Amino acid sequence: MLYGIFTFVVDTIAGLFAGFLLLRFWMQVQRVRPPMGLAQSIYQLTDWLVHPIRRLIPGFAGYDWASLIAAFLVALLSIVINIWLSPQFSFYSLALLAVFRLVQWILYGLMALLVIEAVFSWVNPHAPFAPFIRALNEPLLSPLRRLLPPLGGLDFSPLVALILLQVLNRILNEMLPAILMM
Repeated sequence: MLYGIFTFVVDTIAGLFAGFLLLRFWMQVQRVRPPMGLAQSIYQLTDWLVHPIRRLIPGFAGYDWASLIAAFLVALLSIVINIWLSPQFSFYSLALLAVFRLVQWILYGLMALLVIEAVFSWVNPHAPFAPFIRALNEPLLSPLRRLLPPLGGLDFSPLVALILLQVLNRILNEMLPAILMM
């Protein structure tokens, strides 16, 4: 029971921290400036890890790879802590599990952004954070909006995107045991 609680706490802390790192990366990819308070929070929480990595691996092709690598390292560390360096797992397995966890966090983050945008559209479409969230979701939703235009004034693209992300997540979950056996 205590081990379950411990792994829950480790996964929650690692997931939240990696979420900030991934949001930092995605904001930079999308060239979106967050509201000042949010930006300060994200940078204050993540600078201690991103800056040393950035000295080793500078940005390339206009992307802040240090944030993405930091999120991978957080995933790897959380898996190592959860497994307690069990001898049955090789470094290859641990790295593969870390990549899998990172992809899961990315999918969950995209799902959360879609839900937040949907809530803003219902509650207050002119909220200060609404344009920021909309800009982060645009690369995911614009291809779907071209395929599925609004019907009767309702935009179903966020719902379709959520379903597709859930399907992708389930496919990854089904593939993981087979990948680990390789």
